[in-house]
Amino acid sequence: RQFELIISSLIVFLYVNADRILSKMGEGTFGQVLECWDLENQESVAIKIVRSLQKYREAAMIEIDVLQRLGKHDFTGSRCVQIRNWFDYRNHICIVFEKLGPSLYDFLRKNSYRSFPIDLVREFARQILESVTFMHDLRLIHTDLKPENILLVSPDTIRVHDYKIPIRPPKDGSVFKNLPKSSAIKLIDFGSTTFDHQDHNYVVSTRHYRAPEVILGLGWNYPCDLWSVGCILVELCSGEALFQTHENLEHLAMMEKVLGPLPKHMIARADRRAEKYFRRGLRLDWPEGAASRESMKAVWKLPRLQNLVMQHVDHSAGDLIDLLQGLLRYDPDERLKKMKCANSHSVQ
Repeated sequence: RQFELIISSLIVFLYVNADRILSKMGEGTFGQVLECWDLENQESVAIKIVRSLQKYREAAMIEIDVLQRLGKHDFTGSRCVQIRNWFDYRNHICIVFEKLGPSLYDFLRKNSYRSFPIDLVREFARQILESVTFMHDLRLIHTDLKPENILLVSPDTIRVHDYKIPIRPPKDGSVFKNLPKSSAIKLIDFGSTTFDHQDHNYVVSTRHYRAPEVILGLGWNYPCDLWSVGCILVELCSGEALFQTHENLEHLAMMEKVLGPLPKHMIARADRRAEKYFRRGLRLDWPEGAASRESMKAVWKLPRLQNLVMQHVDHSAGDLIDLLQGLLRYDPDERLKKMKCANSHSVQ
């Protein structure tokens, strides 16, 4: 209720400063995002209004610092969302961004989770990997890459015939699906971004996109972003998250079902909080340690990576599988390196 009053006050504040509120674009634990019209520059902007809680304020200030740093080096403005301005209003950090289109996740959701065509996924992969490489070259690790944090630049769509049965068929039985009119995308949400020399939190990344070294407590660095990219690309091809789980043991079991056994040298180095997931420190405690039959079924139904890709890709599957196998290697030291990813033939 108090936050709503702050929003109302902010609306008045914006009106006084010759901006118009157009709509509420989104809402989360951090606060709200409003679409506004900037009369001075004659453009739509998105204003992220952050709750006054200290942890959200700190994340917002990190995001502002990262955005300004990225903006100094992103000369074409094509890698990451552009910051226009920011201000502190009654202890609420407000960040003004350029207005972009929907996230890749929102696009999938509104399209009944119909997957993107492989050629479009390839173009998305190129841009994502180039943007991640751009960040890594500046010694920045995003740590929260996911379809929700990748936005289409334009909201425009085209309607095409869908020859595949969607994962969740629409109620109207539509045989058409929407595709983005433009493939241009940008990364957003840098509140969790970390410099490589900073102290690293024990756990990073949203669950479905979390790398094995994070779960095992082995420490993490740049490669955790590349694992997330691999998970994202599978989701764009299939329409569903690769590892749909909320629990560590089940998550590791899903990884083994899709990618094969975890390397023994990683199991041997697992920290005390992760030791419980293994039997005598030799193999994963699965299915013995499964929490329920439903959990066992969720793991059992997953296909191997190659088969999963072949279910959804009608051509050029080989190149995509090679790329995904490189991004989804367990050992972060063996995962595709940032420059190799950006210049790989697989993403051309």
